[in-house]
Parts: sequence; C-alpha cells; structure tokens
Amino acid sequence: MPVVARVDPKTVFTPAEWSRLTSRSSLRGIWLVVHAWATIAGAVALVTLWPNPLTWLIAVMVVGARQLGLAILMHEAAHGGIHHNKAINEWIGQWLCAVPVGADLASYRSYHLQHHKFTQQPEDPDLSLSAPFPISKESYHRKAIRDLTGQTFVKQRLPLFLSLFKRGTIADGLSHDSFVSAGRDKMARFLCVNAVLFGLFLLAGAGLWYWAVWVLAMATWLPLVTRIRNIAEHACTSTGEDPFSHARTTLANPIERLLIAPYWVNYHSEHHLFMYLPCYRLPEAHRLLAEKGLIKRMEVRPGYLEVMRLATSRSR
Repeated sequence: MPVVARVDPKTVFTPAEWSRLTSRSSLRGIWLVVHAWATIAGAVALVTLWPNPLTWLIAVMVVGARQLGLAILMHEAAHGGIHHNKAINEWIGQWLCAVPVGADLASYRSYHLQHHKFTQQPEDPDLSLSAPFPISKESYHRKAIRDLTGQTFVKQRLPLFLSLFKRGTIADGLSHDSFVSAGRDKMARFLCVNAVLFGLFLLAGAGLWYWAVWVLAMATWLPLVTRIRNIAEHACTSTGEDPFSHARTTLANPIERLLIAPYWVNYHSEHHLFMYLPCYRLPEAHRLLAEKGLIKRMEVRPGYLEVMRLATSRSR
C-alpha cells in the first residue's frame, strides 16, 4: 500500500497561524517532564501523609496516569518536541520518560514513525490495536479485568525479564539473538532506574509506597488507561484515503485528563494531521480547524465514555 496522504498545512493555516502552532519552547518541554514527576511525587506524598484506602486508590490512579504521561512525553521526544538541543531531547526522553516505565526511545521512534507513515493501512504496526473493534462489552470487560489484576503487566514484562537470563547463540539466528539482546538491555535499564527510584522513595520515607503505589499502578492502572487510550485513538475510524478520518480526537473533561489522557494526548487526530506540532499546541490546532469548518471531516467524540460505547457496540 502507498503511504497515507499528507495535508499541506499551507492549505489550512495562514503563515502566522502555522508559525504560532509550530513554535516550540524547550523550557515548556522540560516543564512538562517536571510536572509529570511532581504530580507523581504529590500523589505519593498524599498517601504517605494521610494513608487510607481512598488516598491510596487516588494515588494509584494518578500515578498510573502519569506513568502513561511519561510514555506520552517519550512520544513527544520521539518527535523532537522536548528540547531544541537534540542530545538533551534524547537524554530526557530516554532516561526521564521512557526507561522508568520500561520503554526505549530509539526503538519506539522507529516503530512509531512507521505508524504515521501507514496509519490504518495493512503496513501500520499499530493496526492490530484498532482492527478488532468494535468488540462486545463482555470481551472488553475480560480485557479490563486482565489489566486491573496485573495479568497484562506480567504477560508484557515477563519475557523481557526472562531475557536477562538468556544468551543468543549463532544457532538461534541473528534476528533472535538481536531480540534477546535488545530485550535484555531494555529490562536491565528499567531495573537499574527503578532501583534508583526505590532508593529515592526510601530516602523520602515512602519505601512502602514504591511497591504499593508506583509498582502497583504500573501493573494495574497503567495497562488499563493505555488500552483505553489505544482504543480511543484509532478504533472504529476510517481506513480510507482521507487523512482527516484516520484518527480520533476525544474532548476529554478535567477528570479524564487527570486519570486517562494527560498532556493533550486526546487530540490525536490533530497530531496525525500535523505530527510535528508540540503537544501543547494541539488544542489551538483543534480550535482553528473548527473555525475553518474542517472538524466535520474528522472523527471527534465528546468523551471517553462515548468512545468506549462505540468500541464495545458489537453484540455477542
């Protein structure tokens, strides 16, 4: 299949509008990463100072959403959006965003740019995330239970952990050897950075909450909100030729932005149309597209509940 069509921004925005939309701030990029970690620290402080079931539940949900936020900021770094200086952008994106949640910036970038190139086409590496939809409510509930009980976490992380104890051989073939090596390196980085995090939790007098909030959130809430985000972005969208219809924008309310969709990730249609816009410019891009009457070509939903109703509309 050919690559998906691209929209020429000159045919949509005035030069002044496009200049404003594409303007980047390294300070703002760094601030977003600081904000993510400060929110995590605030949630842990809340449950440390007032430990009870309610504050614990809030902390797990907020931290899980900010772990997703770190992955989103890794995505921003993959597009060069955290800092003007490439070396600083790469370091922040890798060590402060990707590695703490078990990801890798370089491998993600290669994979993700293919997704942009072939969005919703057979060559799209993310097509498996959207192709099965709509599904039944029962099917979704089974998936959500696996997420919230840690089964998804174990399924995804266990092979990487086991790769620490494997060694590729010539008989394995180059591809298998490379896979084992990459998985081993990725998990080793993840464990080392998390050992540092555990030490910081201990120094702050919150060692218990490293396990009961940080790790538990990563094993439960993060897989669930990652699934919801994946569904919202492309499930039940068009596979046709119009690039305005390949992704979805979800108009998230403040609670959804706090617990499901941080850092403007809900403006996914705008991101696919103009993928090098900084994430903090996407709301303005949405507003301008609405003013120009182009929203009617886009898939826009009023909230995540509406998206999930659409995505789970198949009968048994």
